[in-house]
Amino acid sequence: MTLSVLEPAAPAAEPVVTSRVSLIGRTRAGLGDALAEIGVPEKERRMRVGQLWNWIYHYGVRDFSAMTTIGKGLRAALGERFTLDLPEVTAEQVSTDGTRKWLIRMASTGPRDRGAEIECVYIPEVDRGTLCVSSQVGCTLTCTFCHTGTQRLVRNLTCEEIVAQLMVARDRLGDFPNRAKPDGAFVPNDGGRFVSNIVFMGMGEPLYNFDGVRDAIDVISDNEGLSLGRRRITVSTSGVVPQIGPLGHEMGTMLAISLHAVRDELRNELVPLNKKYPIAELLEACRTYPGVSNAKRITFEYVMLKGVNDSDADARELVRLLKGIPAKINLIPFNPWPGTKYECSDWDRIERFSEIVFRAGYASPVRTPRGRDILAACGQLKSETEKLSARARLMLDQDEAAAAAAVAAE
Repeated sequence: MTLSVLEPAAPAAEPVVTSRVSLIGRTRAGLGDALAEIGVPEKERRMRVGQLWNWIYHYGVRDFSAMTTIGKGLRAALGERFTLDLPEVTAEQVSTDGTRKWLIRMASTGPRDRGAEIECVYIPEVDRGTLCVSSQVGCTLTCTFCHTGTQRLVRNLTCEEIVAQLMVARDRLGDFPNRAKPDGAFVPNDGGRFVSNIVFMGMGEPLYNFDGVRDAIDVISDNEGLSLGRRRITVSTSGVVPQIGPLGHEMGTMLAISLHAVRDELRNELVPLNKKYPIAELLEACRTYPGVSNAKRITFEYVMLKGVNDSDADARELVRLLKGIPAKINLIPFNPWPGTKYECSDWDRIERFSEIVFRAGYASPVRTPRGRDILAACGQLKSETEKLSARARLMLDQDEAAAAAAVAAE
């Protein structure tokens, strides 16, 4: 494992709040608003939005001066009012299996605001590169097996902040045209992009940030920019039933359900949201999910907890519940975190569970744990962030104390 804590360019204890805001992550309408702010005539804006879109999202440029198809005057006006800054990566960890986790600090909103911090994980595989993005700072749910669920919800991420996670990943992986690739970076066999798939499985419940996630997906899937097809984007939910239909109608992405139990009484404990939207209601929403078919199956995520939900009877009941739903079942070995009361099921028990599901006609891959050594695996996103944040604050406090001592000694 390689761990690098990146030094901030300026003291983060008192971040400088600039009047210039970044255009990274904006929708086409948002870019149009920016152009209107600097006086670009309405009849010209659509063309200029297209130019900005191409430079920002296809080429990933970080400086308006690089936009050679745009006149110098407009470039100067944009530079005076806006930036193309990405959020700050305050720490990067690389697992022994190649998984990368970034602790990302969003822009400050005031003189005493350090900026919201979230985690984003990149998982390289032979046939794809998957980016796991966050939709909230913290989480509004309290799933007992998930470490993120022990962190209180701070706020929703904006569309810009969600898109920025993909921009950060592509920037750091050299995944934009004419960018240098980092040492040891995963190189796709087909010559494609490093990031080929996105899963909304990071911090937060995506369907409790519906508008932000929807707008971000519009930006990410636009074929003139970041160009990730909606079939390569998966939104995972713990079961916000009223928003599942709208997700299909308005976003058209793949759907994943964090199920984890086959009985309401157990799921009420593991996923307390079940008390509001029980299993029967959740599965009915899945049966009517727009576009669901054998070519667009719903993924059901099932974490394997020793002696809790991993019996043969649980496997058979899972098969019964999902009858008639085009589905794939991802069995997830539990990823431990400090203080948890759960243990991962034994491997032979996981294999037996998988065999029962497979013989019933469902694909039931066992998800290979990735990034466990850096707490980047499923359900682990939280503790390392807090440790790194505390470490960074300690370093800053020490720097401030040293500076104060130096002034006193003069």
